[in-house]
Amino acid sequence: MSKKVLVFDFGASSGRAMLADFDGSRIELTEVHRFDNNPVMVCGTFYWDVLGLFHEIKQGITKAKALGDFSTIGIDTWGVDFGLLDKKGNLLQNPIHYRDTRTAGMIEKAAKVVGKAELYKASGIQLLELNTIYQLMALVEQDPELLERADCALLMPDLFCYFLTGKKTSEYSMASTTQMLNPYTHQWDKPMLKKLGLPENLFPEVEPAGKVLGKVSPEIQAELGLGDVDVISVAEHDTASAVVATPATEDDFIFISCGTWSLFGTELQEPVISEKSQAYNITNEGGYQYTTRFLKNIIGLWLIQETRRQYRREGKEYSYNDLEKYAVASKPFQYFIDPDAQDFVAPGNIPERIRAYCRATGQGEPQTVGEIMRCIYESIAMKYRYVFDEIKDCTGRDYHYIHMLGGGTKDGLLCRMTAASTGVKIVAGPIEATAMGNAAVQLMTTGEIADLKAARAIIRNSFDTIEYTPENHEDWEAAYGKFKKVIEG
Repeated sequence: MSKKVLVFDFGASSGRAMLADFDGSRIELTEVHRFDNNPVMVCGTFYWDVLGLFHEIKQGITKAKALGDFSTIGIDTWGVDFGLLDKKGNLLQNPIHYRDTRTAGMIEKAAKVVGKAELYKASGIQLLELNTIYQLMALVEQDPELLERADCALLMPDLFCYFLTGKKTSEYSMASTTQMLNPYTHQWDKPMLKKLGLPENLFPEVEPAGKVLGKVSPEIQAELGLGDVDVISVAEHDTASAVVATPATEDDFIFISCGTWSLFGTELQEPVISEKSQAYNITNEGGYQYTTRFLKNIIGLWLIQETRRQYRREGKEYSYNDLEKYAVASKPFQYFIDPDAQDFVAPGNIPERIRAYCRATGQGEPQTVGEIMRCIYESIAMKYRYVFDEIKDCTGRDYHYIHMLGGGTKDGLLCRMTAASTGVKIVAGPIEATAMGNAAVQLMTTGEIADLKAARAIIRNSFDTIEYTPENHEDWEAAYGKFKKVIEG
């Protein structure tokens, strides 16, 4: 008899509700609702439309219910962002987007208090201005009155689960993205928070993934005509869910979870926190069953998405296929950028910023759409190679192929370039890795699937992968020195 669970998967630009049907050997996903996730700029601050997103959750529940009964709900989202609740449990303001500029300079301010080495050693987390710890520092400095009114802070998926159930929690994989978690005790690093003058008890105690939080509240049940449905705290960070769905047959594997962001890393049983990992700024995020996702955040499809939006603003309508064709038709290895340069983080005119970056690094200036796109594609693939080398250096392990997961696997050009750049085979799929991992944790929590090993075997049985072997690797190897010179200066 099949078991159905409902998955909500929020990315940085869209979200969807998917019904997962498990027949004992395969998981089949059916998309029941898709929606945009459009942040809103108001008076110079970049907000998430959290109430609009919760409305979409209700729409997804209603549409899924029309297709049959489901027993549980799980929610995963992007990391670091949070909402503040007052003592009555009311939301104080819309959560602020991680791309907002309020955190500019906060790493340096924190480093003056404790030093960058101690900041990294305490959490093992990559130092990024978007991290929750720097968002809190910005609140203390810029809006202390709001923080004084706050009784509790909930990270995004925990906030949505609270809206559904009334239960407040902090799930481990999400909590690990904040740079406020002790990677060994798996609890908040209160001594570090105290040193930085940050509230020590704002977030609830950390709980592992795979816990039944409670049932959808009676009010929402009545509103949606829903029966008793449990909400499960899955591996709530979207990359943690995607890693659960990695169709690996061995314990040592490496992955790229490719979407708006690219998360390049490996799954380990313990964190790697060393001078070398700090120098490379590699992060140790939490995974299912307290594993470590040893990885690096790389700006990924955001560059392509925002470039397309800019051309649209200029009245030029290109499909993603159009942009890919222009890239293929352009001469290779002419221009490179560091995808992770601060120049490319904020929304806006990415093509012009690419031209400015190339001028500043003595490369000339890409002019055509194809030259811009070729520069983006090749730079992302080269950055993958760069991080691949760093991870191998830190772990002392070698990897003979890379699992490429998520929406980026639909981009055949990026997959081919990644194989060529890294010199190893790419195994692409599943496209819906995050949703598949979310569903798998729900099914493990309810006892339908025995354990993670069994879940990965079931996932391998549920979809086909595409393999890309390296082509023209020698040409890419020859150009790699130029790329390194550009990004290292």
